[in-house]
Amino acid sequence: MVPSPAAPSGAAPTAAAPTVFAVARSRAHGPTAALWHAVELHRPTAEVDGACELTLCGTLARVAVGEQWPTAARDVCVPCTVLAAGRR
Repeated sequence: MVPSPAAPSGAAPTAAAPTVFAVARSRAHGPTAALWHAVELHRPTAEVDGACELTLCGTLARVAVGEQWPTAARDVCVPCTVLAAGRR
């Protein structure tokens, strides 16, 4: 005899949680300046602090969890700003 699958819990679905972003700093490469980027967090911040992560625009950058997104810095990646605004 095959056991029947568990019945659904019947709990109502909850609203989606807002997307959490971290700030990451890229390295300067030739004529390209170092910029601040947005990283979408899928893990606890303690796990990504100082780690290199893929940013919203596709750059690898080192996460700085001490900063908040959006950052008030002047040297911010424009594509990350636009992409982060669209995901909130």
